[in-house]
Amino acid sequence: MSNIAKAEDVVVSYRTTKGSLRALDGADLAVRAGETLAVVGESGSGKSTLGMSFGRVLPGEAKHEAGRIEVDGTDVFGIDAETLRGLRRDKLGFVFQNPMTALDPTMRVGRQVARAMPGRASDAEITALLKRAELSDPARVMRAYPHELSGGMAQRVVIAIAIARGPQLLIADEPTASLDASIREKVMATLARLRDETGASLLVLSHDLRLMARHAGRVAVMYGGRVVEIGASAEVLQRPAHPYTRALLAAASGSERPGERLEPIPGTPPTLAGRCEACAFAPRCAYAQDRCRAQRPEPREVAGRQVICHFAEDVLADAPISREAPR
Repeated sequence: MSNIAKAEDVVVSYRTTKGSLRALDGADLAVRAGETLAVVGESGSGKSTLGMSFGRVLPGEAKHEAGRIEVDGTDVFGIDAETLRGLRRDKLGFVFQNPMTALDPTMRVGRQVARAMPGRASDAEITALLKRAELSDPARVMRAYPHELSGGMAQRVVIAIAIARGPQLLIADEPTASLDASIREKVMATLARLRDETGASLLVLSHDLRLMARHAGRVAVMYGGRVVEIGASAEVLQRPAHPYTRALLAAASGSERPGERLEPIPGTPPTLAGRCEACAFAPRCAYAQDRCRAQRPEPREVAGRQVICHFAEDVLADAPISREAPR
């Protein structure tokens, strides 16, 4: 299967009061055409930075230091501003975590949607697009201001804007995190249906393992600015080969059985002032040995998935955690 987008050995840092800190430390990721790929991990693992790098939608303090990111064969960091605007407009769609910050509070919804559509859109075309995003009363929504909508309705407007030009890649950064639990499943189902209808690829950055297990064909697990495990969702979330994936599953809310307690991951994610020359997870890892603390692991194939771990076979062979993977 061909790739619509890929990242190869990407390094991105941020200027801070404490100096330059790395968010991505040699990240690799390929998004296949037509798939839903979820990127999961704790806050600070690099998910959002990696996802937003595909559209070069990074804050001013971010710096791309190394590596290559391509979308449909175009080097995202090697093009001028005008070409980048065209790439974002015609090839990419973005769905952000908080729809109220993504929408202009001073402009009616219909006008905002019209500006995202090609050509001069009619009211009928605008309402048809809003209806595709499963808004039950698109004519009313079109006339409304964002503050007059619920969170779920506003997020559907953002989705409508994201698909207005038929993008090849939809990038959704925590698209359900600000929504009620009862709405999250419905919004993800809408994204999945639109992906099927348009043939676009869907890259979802999320903390929600249970939701991603139901909707993503593949899962990429990030830690310390790298993708430490990637493979089919059922395999990665049922039989993890990286200690961090295993720890995430043990700590996932909703995975515990009655009477069981969640198992928090000890310690905190790393703060990288430069390239990590060892395993970034070693200080928190129950499987860590001297080699982990001295040698940087590189990607390799283990049981049909890519894993960055010196002892992935031992993790894979270990007894499963006492609870089911989140569903």
